[in-house]
Amino acid sequence: MTTSPETMRAMVTMGHGDLDQIVLHKEWPKPTPAPGEVLIQVRACGLNNTDVNTRSGWYSKSVSQATTGGAFDEVSEEDPTWGGRPLTFPRIQGADTCGIIVAVGAGVDRNRIGERVISDNWLRDPKDPENKDKTGYFGSERDGGFAEFTTIPSVNALAVKSNLSDAELATFSCSYSTAEGMLTRARVTEKDTVLVPGASGGVGGALVQLAKLRGARVIALASEAKHADVAKLGPDLILPRAPDNLRAALGGEKITVVADVVGGEAWPSLIDILQRGGRYTCSGAIAGPIVSLDLRTFYLRDLTFTGSTVIPPDVTRNLIRYIEQGALKPVLAASYPLEDLREAQAAFIAKTHTGNIVVMP
Repeated sequence: MTTSPETMRAMVTMGHGDLDQIVLHKEWPKPTPAPGEVLIQVRACGLNNTDVNTRSGWYSKSVSQATTGGAFDEVSEEDPTWGGRPLTFPRIQGADTCGIIVAVGAGVDRNRIGERVISDNWLRDPKDPENKDKTGYFGSERDGGFAEFTTIPSVNALAVKSNLSDAELATFSCSYSTAEGMLTRARVTEKDTVLVPGASGGVGGALVQLAKLRGARVIALASEAKHADVAKLGPDLILPRAPDNLRAALGGEKITVVADVVGGEAWPSLIDILQRGGRYTCSGAIAGPIVSLDLRTFYLRDLTFTGSTVIPPDVTRNLIRYIEQGALKPVLAASYPLEDLREAQAAFIAKTHTGNIVVMP
């Protein structure tokens, strides 16, 4: 419970560094919705790699290691965020918010009060919504959902009608919109066979489900201890996380799309197995951002590479439709109290889980 009508409990990131930069404040100022905004009472907020990478400063070009979730020796303050810009601290992180609208700012229909919503995390310029350079991210360029209350532009608070729990709904915003953005960018259809490295993670599991919704054949890569969990998502084939010989393990499967958030040392093998005219789409590099590429493979096979970060405006709205139709399965690995965010993020970084982790005020 909050200590007064003007304050709230919040887990606040105080600067770049290790988990100790996340600090519980029991009397943090409760935000007030500005014109065009809504105030959300947070019921649950999911964890994602963006929060970890922003807090640690991993996005900085001065960092070349894999994502560790800890402090790095050198982080440039000029480019430590996904957008390559400085970050203002203190900052309440947390993008994947599920909650109830409890107040609205000027210009917002008061009938929205009481709506159950999840967040569309891409903060667009209302006068220029397609301009990626004018786009921010919830929990990065403005405070997010690791608190009892948060504000967000009304257009980014998407009403959802579902029997899923608050914790389950908090698994969708970042992971599933990221995955759908990747598949949209790669133009995946029922004619494709999609290879998904890291299929046990939040984005990986979303990629499996969303590619299947498009009618594609899906081959998942995951550690063998997680195969039973990944099988519940419906891939056509599951292989070990890093086969010694990926081509042999595929056994003649013709891969037309690789949807990757892993990167790392195994990356060249992912490119090598793509069919002529195939597509590689990427929205992460948790195993390491620096990879080697034989340009002959790239151009002689007529491959297409697409990076995917800022997604088309309609992607998250399409997810609402899938959720309300019951077409997607939330994969909730664990939930923690808000004040245990450090422990939750440590578990998230360890990657021993399958799916998503959330915290609940």
